Amino acid sequence: MGRVEIRIAGFGGQGIVLTGQIIGQAASIYDKGFATLTQSYGPESRGGACTAEVVASDKPIDYPYVQTPNMLIVLSQEAYAKYAQKTAKGTLLVIDSDLVKPDSSHNTAPLSIPATRMAREMGRPVVANIIMLGFLAAVSDLVSAEALRKSILASVPKGTEEFNMKAFELGYDYGRKHRNRS
Repeated sequence: MGRVEIRIAGFGGQGIVLTGQIIGQAASIYDKGFATLTQSYGPESRGGACTAEVVASDKPIDYPYVQTPNMLIVLSQEAYAKYAQKTAKGTLLVIDSDLVKPDSSHNTAPLSIPATRMAREMGRPVVANIIMLGFLAAVSDLVSAEALRKSILASVPKGTEEFNMKAFELGYDYGRKHRNRS
């Protein structure tokens, strides 16, 4: 795996920090690697800018901060404007297509999923981040799908595990179809 840097950006209330926590836990505990998580959010919490940054590696991590993300997950237009233009060529850019309208200034075409719409159709908009994690498991080899499943089950509130697994599988199936098309 080597060192992989992931930035997740959006606004408070979207589960940005939880998403980073789940990825880091999956990489370190369930895939037996190493991970760090840093987070940043505005004082207004809900609705304000929010980022979570994960560094994952198969070796101990000597510097815990993201410098040049290999993956950028964007869940708001504001976050896209702030981070997408600064990414290196080859960075995997993943967007929620209902919340982010990309422009041609990014180095690579983004992978997109309507995670928020899919979550609303499930009856719970709060699982959009879990749908996004399923999509990531299908389109990247960042961490194994099984490690993400275990991490989600260990992280979500008791009594919501089955619903969250349905959300993960919905995103995973969408991502597998997307991967097969490319």
